[in-house]
Amino acid sequence: MGLTLLATTHRVAPGLLTWKAWDALRSAGRVLARPGHPLLPYLRDAGVSAEETAVPDPAALVAAAREARVVWIAAPEGDEDLMRAVGALVVNDPLDVEVLHGSYDLPGARLLDLVAVMERLRADCPWDREQTHETLVPYLLEESYEVLDTVENGDYGALREELGDVLMQVAFHSAVASERTDDTAFTIDDVAAGIVDKLVRRHPHVFADVAVSGADEVNANWEQIKAAERAAKSGADASALDGVPMGQPALSLAAQLQRRAGRMNAPDELLPTADDTGDDLGIRLFDLVREAAGRGLDAEAELRAVSRVFRDRVRAWERRPGHG
Repeated sequence: MGLTLLATTHRVAPGLLTWKAWDALRSAGRVLARPGHPLLPYLRDAGVSAEETAVPDPAALVAAAREARVVWIAAPEGDEDLMRAVGALVVNDPLDVEVLHGSYDLPGARLLDLVAVMERLRADCPWDREQTHETLVPYLLEESYEVLDTVENGDYGALREELGDVLMQVAFHSAVASERTDDTAFTIDDVAAGIVDKLVRRHPHVFADVAVSGADEVNANWEQIKAAERAAKSGADASALDGVPMGQPALSLAAQLQRRAGRMNAPDELLPTADDTGDDLGIRLFDLVREAAGRGLDAEAELRAVSRVFRDRVRAWERRPGHG
């Protein structure tokens, strides 16, 4: 005698249950489930007879459980209200009531919810339905800078939300791409597969038999692997500067170009001069980026730090009586 609430997660394929869950189903006196529950076909395949019923009256469910072991298969989203009502009924008249988890979310399972939500928004929301890769790009940049801002401010409490906003943009772009019918179409699974393959390929010291002595050798191997990838992709036209996004902020662009050139031991004679630009201001900025790198600093981050100081001083000045 007793009542078992069998809880499952919709993020795991129906029928993939624990052995304890299958044992409880096979040994139960009665198995009850809503009509159309996704687990029903798998119960039939396993020879488990289940009664399809609407959510039962809590008193009737308790009464049935006093006569035989009853398993109620909860909806994938749970049956919290039903269980609370059952709990209230058995406080003064005890009954063996058990909540049995038949399946569990795996790490990363909530990403499936994100994909489902984005598909629903893309189908049912007029604004989301109209978006394209081009219209979404400004949001991706904005959300990325908000992540940067939280990290530089040490606001790690807000970092989770900001990373979620960036992740949503990845899911959004993938949803848009999945609707195409040509060879440029891809899904978020393709995106994940691509980065997994790249990480495995670029970490042979983890996923293969390559031995490394430390982080410096890891970086050296990484650059060699990237060079081989560029050569395979572009052939004779491959360059160490391939993949540098020219649309990024100018200071970080200069720093990345200088890093790439430095790895090739490019000669100083390649550095731009005022003769190239007609003005020495850009040259001075370019040289400051080199100076920052030589001191182990990020010119972009240093300028942002100084800008924050200026912002705070202006705000403080604005609060002074009669400031202007």
